[in-house]
Amino acid sequence: MSILEVEKLNKTFGGLIAVRDFDMSVEKGEIVGLIGPNGAGKTTLFNLVACFYPPDSGRIIFQGTDLAGMKPYQVCALGIARTFQLTKPFVNNTVLENVMVGAFSRASSARKARRKALEVLEAVEFSEYKDVLGQELTTADQKRLEFARSLATEPQLLLLDEAMAGLNPTEILHLLELLRRIRDRGITLVVVEHDMKAVMSLCERIILMHRGEKLVEGTPQKVANDPQAIAAYLGAEYDPT
Repeated sequence: MSILEVEKLNKTFGGLIAVRDFDMSVEKGEIVGLIGPNGAGKTTLFNLVACFYPPDSGRIIFQGTDLAGMKPYQVCALGIARTFQLTKPFVNNTVLENVMVGAFSRASSARKARRKALEVLEAVEFSEYKDVLGQELTTADQKRLEFARSLATEPQLLLLDEAMAGLNPTEILHLLELLRRIRDRGITLVVVEHDMKAVMSLCERIILMHRGEKLVEGTPQKVANDPQAIAAYLGAEYDPT
């Protein structure tokens, strides 16, 4: 069953075509990878799905609801959350307070928001940092905070934009395991990422964007061996093993 349908989506900025005639279907419970060179349109696509930008044309359907004209907070209430490439914690607030901001999208009181935030921090193994200020966090910990804050909104679909950027190999392995657990809890994931070994091990299906268009789509094995994917992004030296 599809949780998200993107149909013939287009977005331009002046004379720049960011997304062109883009189609995508995401099934409930999937982990889909979205890859491509810088400037391919991946983040713009996320911004369109999350209704940060209106499309020039095309449709975005989430669980049967057309998102046309909606605001980001309305989309969040429907069950879509996203993270950003550049993390922006509330630097003068604690980790717990930061995550409570996400929880307030559902919680009717500070007590309920705090309880939800504590549950999420426990789930992502970040409880020990709950009293640390945002300004004191490392890059890796800011990434985890961003992830926790998005989970606190209780999403059904989570859009992760370069969540592994800046992490070391051990931190990446830990995050991959965490993402699999999150999916097992019923959250569908679409992941923008440049770490190809991580994407190939995590995702059941991969979509390669190039110049705003979908160039290749399929299993990790299919994409890794596709001549267009190799020429446009992976490079001849890429080894999927």
